[in-house]
Amino acid sequence: SAQIADLQQKLLDADNGDRAKQRWDSIATILEAKCALKYLLGELVSSKVQESKLQSSLQQSQASCSDVQKMLMEERNHIVEMEAEFQNQILVQEQQHQEKVNHSSWK
Repeated sequence: SAQIADLQQKLLDADNGDRAKQRWDSIATILEAKCALKYLLGELVSSKVQESKLQSSLQQSQASCSDVQKMLMEERNHIVEMEAEFQNQILVQEQQHQEKVNHSSWK
């Protein structure tokens, strides 16, 4: 039944497309042409406005992405610094332990 509903929808869409094509093909007078042109210009303006909004949204998303990448890089650098500090502390602890072991063995 899902396939039947899908096929029915496709038939309706195709029929609507044919009707729209027939409407454009049947323009016979200047008045009809003016109305069609007015409609097309309205659609053009609407799509240009939508394009502008999408472009603005894209630029904001790119800026946001850039900010997140910068923050991620800063966090990675911080982690590298912390790891280096941690390794240094481990080295100091091992040296102190070795000194204690050596000092104890001399006694």
